[in-house]
Amino acid sequence: MESKNAWLSYREEQVGEVMDYNEGYKRFLSEGKTERECVAYAVREARENGYRDLKAIIKNKEKLQPGDKVYYSYMDKSLLMFIIGTDPLEEGMNILGAHIDSPRIDVKCNPLYEDTELAYLDTRFYGGIKEYQWLAMPLALHGVVAKKDGTVEHVSIGEKPEDPVFGITDLLPHLAQNQMGKKAGEFIDGEALDLLVGSMPRADEEKKEERVKSTILDILKKQLGMEEADFLSSELEIVPAGKARDFGLDRSMIMSYGHDDRVCAYPSYTAMFAVEAPKRTCVCILVDKEEIGSEGATSMNSDFFKNAVAELVNCLGEYSGLTVKRALANSRMLSSDVTAAYDPLYGEVSEKKNTAYLGRGLAFCKYTGGSGKARSNDANAEYIAALRRVLDEADVRWQMTERGRVGVGGGGTIAKFVASYGMDVIDSGVPVLSMHAPWEVVSKADVYEAYRGYVAFLKNS
Repeated sequence: MESKNAWLSYREEQVGEVMDYNEGYKRFLSEGKTERECVAYAVREARENGYRDLKAIIKNKEKLQPGDKVYYSYMDKSLLMFIIGTDPLEEGMNILGAHIDSPRIDVKCNPLYEDTELAYLDTRFYGGIKEYQWLAMPLALHGVVAKKDGTVEHVSIGEKPEDPVFGITDLLPHLAQNQMGKKAGEFIDGEALDLLVGSMPRADEEKKEERVKSTILDILKKQLGMEEADFLSSELEIVPAGKARDFGLDRSMIMSYGHDDRVCAYPSYTAMFAVEAPKRTCVCILVDKEEIGSEGATSMNSDFFKNAVAELVNCLGEYSGLTVKRALANSRMLSSDVTAAYDPLYGEVSEKKNTAYLGRGLAFCKYTGGSGKARSNDANAEYIAALRRVLDEADVRWQMTERGRVGVGGGGTIAKFVASYGMDVIDSGVPVLSMHAPWEVVSKADVYEAYRGYVAFLKNS
């Protein structure tokens, strides 16, 4: 069976809807370069759509009723959104889940140093990247600096036209004979991905050493009120500088940093805005740390989601541990993460009957993981059949896929962590070209069909 290209089924006015929806997605990408920025952006939109802070409701000992909309931000890096349904919560929820962290380069705790009158920030990469792809390109610095007095400075340098940018230097080909002979994975050492941030010595006759470093510290003090020791309590992320852009002469695609997995996060939380007074409680989960194995307090492998559901049950006036367990076990979830789009330039890594194609809609993957389905969630046939009905009745364009040929690799998602609650879950998401590169490519049609599919799932699953 072959899925059809979504563009061929659109009427003229529908093409306009696709383009309009993706303008919002591009703004989200351009303003949400980190997980903190994504949470802040989504919270602003949630409030505009009538969502209230669950923490305030808990503090004020308020009760929730069917139709209430609440959000729960956790450490400013993960976000939950709920619409309370008319059915008892213990009968389960319809859940959309995606992650909002992306592969990047992080600044170390003691990063600033000078070498031969050049100032650098020492770094460590985050998630699965090809190190050589990050050389000789404009980079921006995002994050927060937390100070001992309790204040937190938000950092975003390199995005405005008047901002400076930064970079990791590359070796000229004239002198790269030995480098070019290496395997791609050995082309550059991870410890060599240091960010060049300055070259102007401080005009200070008393200080003869590290005068460029002193210049940088003076700038940080002036712009952020930051001392060198404040690096110890900072979270600074190095990401590609620049906005999301239309890709292709026909403007049918988007090139941007961070499609993995914000291309699933944006349709997930905006789908919540299309739902009013549902029967089953609807949920959107946006989590951190998936790119490093879902470890840590803000990841899907922590208890923050389960704890929030317990708080929700309590606010509904029906708390018991058994109710929480039943609510989780009886839920249905789309674990939304990107998959590899078929690329004819690298066709040998795909099996064409079972791969995802750009422009053919929302991509489902019955199982992820690698090798013999290791470390995967393997969705039940009955659940897939129910989803087929929901999607086809809503005329959503979708495709059933795998990620790559058997034995060539694999990858995980957050699905297996929620599956541990006993709920039905399947991986779904948007196909991506150049996944995990600094600049990735998606089809606008796939983004729009993901949104339509998520709305249908929330309303009718």
